[in-house]
Amino acid sequence: MNLLTPFIVLIERRRLKHKLTWLFASTLLLGSLGAHAAMQGQGKHRKIAQDLATSVDAPDGSPTKKRWERRMRGMRMVDAVVVSNSSEPELVSLRRYIERLGGTVNARFSSVRALSVTMPARMVRRLESREDVESVSPDRPIQRAASALELTTGVIGSQVRPSSAFGSYSGLDGSGVGIAVLDSGIMRTHAAFANASGSSRVLRSVNLVGAASAAAAASSYAPGSWQRNRFESSIDWSSATAADPYGHGTHVAAVAAGRGSNPAYDAGGVAPNANLYDVRVLGADGSGTMTDALAGIDWVIYHAKEYNIRVMNLSMAADSSESWQTDPLARAARSATAAGIVVVASAGNFGGSNGQKVFGSIGSPGNEPSVITVGSTHMQGTTVRGDDTVNLFSSRGPTRGGLVLGNGTRVADNLLKPDLVAPGNRIVAAASTDNQGNWNFLAANYPALRDGLGSAQSSGQQLMSLSGTSVSAPVVAGAVALMLQANPGLTPPLVKAALQYSAQPLPGAVLAEQGAGLLNVDGAVRMAKALRTDIASRVAAGTIWAGATLNATALPMPMSTVNGQTFNWSRLVFAGGQQIVTGTALFTKYQPIWDPALTWGGSTVRQTTVNFWPASSTVAAQTVAQSFTEAAAPSGSLLTSGVSSVTSLAGGSGPFALTASISSGVVLGSGVILSEGVILSEGVILSEGVILSEGVILSEGVILSEGVILSEGVILSEGVMLSESVQP
Repeated sequence: MNLLTPFIVLIERRRLKHKLTWLFASTLLLGSLGAHAAMQGQGKHRKIAQDLATSVDAPDGSPTKKRWERRMRGMRMVDAVVVSNSSEPELVSLRRYIERLGGTVNARFSSVRALSVTMPARMVRRLESREDVESVSPDRPIQRAASALELTTGVIGSQVRPSSAFGSYSGLDGSGVGIAVLDSGIMRTHAAFANASGSSRVLRSVNLVGAASAAAAASSYAPGSWQRNRFESSIDWSSATAADPYGHGTHVAAVAAGRGSNPAYDAGGVAPNANLYDVRVLGADGSGTMTDALAGIDWVIYHAKEYNIRVMNLSMAADSSESWQTDPLARAARSATAAGIVVVASAGNFGGSNGQKVFGSIGSPGNEPSVITVGSTHMQGTTVRGDDTVNLFSSRGPTRGGLVLGNGTRVADNLLKPDLVAPGNRIVAAASTDNQGNWNFLAANYPALRDGLGSAQSSGQQLMSLSGTSVSAPVVAGAVALMLQANPGLTPPLVKAALQYSAQPLPGAVLAEQGAGLLNVDGAVRMAKALRTDIASRVAAGTIWAGATLNATALPMPMSTVNGQTFNWSRLVFAGGQQIVTGTALFTKYQPIWDPALTWGGSTVRQTTVNFWPASSTVAAQTVAQSFTEAAAPSGSLLTSGVSSVTSLAGGSGPFALTASISSGVVLGSGVILSEGVILSEGVILSEGVILSEGVILSEGVILSEGVILSEGVILSEGVMLSESVQP
């Protein structure tokens, strides 16, 4: 029986007749390589994103409907992000050309070589003819995606925290690890963020809402210069009377790293002693722009080594019809990963419609292969894991953004997402208030978020509940902080692989719903402790080679006992977004894909180079990132021999195969050992391993409406959404 018959929404009825086909092996490998060759033959993909093209090609007198459209001096203008491949750091030539077209350059970014511009809509097409323009995207709106956690995620245990009670605990707690939260702000004075001595663990608060232009200018100033210091002072947010008027960011930060602050309800987070960095990119209504988010990512990358920011949480999503290769948010997240930061993003809250499951609804930057994309589970009111299910609202894969070739053919990415799932239904955590004790916007306007938590909560200890993948993401971000405390030498892709390998497959849920399965902190930390602690430094220095010994001790048995339940790990890892691999060789031999500078998606592998500010009296060498360059990865090995491919276990269902069934096959010894590994040659994946095809054709214009994914929204609980989209 077809797995999707009961619930898939709007597949292409004309050709598939309610019957899904997912082709594998040599035919599809050739098809995938053929698509790559077609891209090479066409010369270049179309540079203007599909959603922006609609605005660009509309008649000049037509009404402005999108957030990125406006009318100035009688002309239709658009706000856009222009990504360049120029080697010129300041992009002077491109800036002058845009100004000659009647445009204004608002900002320049460092995490992605790009300009934020406002220009006449009818002039945008002229950018396609320039060799130094790689892509043009609209300045898309972004929005927030909208303890029991210790028990259900496996935090309580001998390998993580042997004991935990209100006000006291022992074991790993994220100490020394910095987590940057890009959101609506953090109430730094909330008791959830105090350390043992009572001081706030929110060590910096900056406000980048509307500050993209200033941030772009500051990116040109040398570290320690008075100009850079002046900029840092101008965005300081630590003295704000209402540091988080919306309430989303405080809750997200507390899920990741809050301490139990209210004796009446223990709502401790996952890493209760991690340092927090509040990067405000969403306004008082919970919405923002892509340019502000890019400025926030720039700020985090700039300060990452200074503050030991190892984790960045992005509980937000933006519309995107673009491939991960060109999408600006994806590219910025990729740069952060290359800089050694583990990027965790919410999958989105658009996995359900009218009670049915919707596939292909992952937003940006969750569509980026290097990002850890997190879906949401429902704990069913218990801390027992066996009854957990994937929430209907949790966005499902595969990713549907893609490149449009020169002949107009659209090639969808079709990458497996999410990577894993974590609790995200009615999670209780800190609620922000202003200095007078007034509730944040969400708690004030939706009193149900405070139901059952007491009508007279103590000042500075207030709580509320939220649901959504935006709550699931910080659960994983907190888990990553614990892993990095246990082993600071892990690289971002190795962190992601350990999380997937140790996850628990949930029954009845497919790959495109749950990825590798439910977060298992116990297993992930045990894997982290078994590996060498010098991996990241050796990768950065180029002194580690494919097949080098990776583990310091024997790998743990691939099973966990959490809250009385014993289960097998999934033992699955997604490689390149379209392959599923397994085997202890992934963690006993160094795999080139553990290099954070490499990003593998489909048949494409990109390499990102971090360019640092030169050493000076105030800055040590190789510490402050100045810019990033990206190119096709050189030829070489991606996976070594000894790794097993289990992609074929998905059978004809592809991403709609049950995760638990594939995992069971691995436990029984199924899979094909790659005798020669996976080899990259001239930008094309060769050798063994099965590349998933273009796959199931999801109905264009319906599931994604030409790639448009509505923003995160805030979920009250399963089936009840407070707000589903941003303003058009």
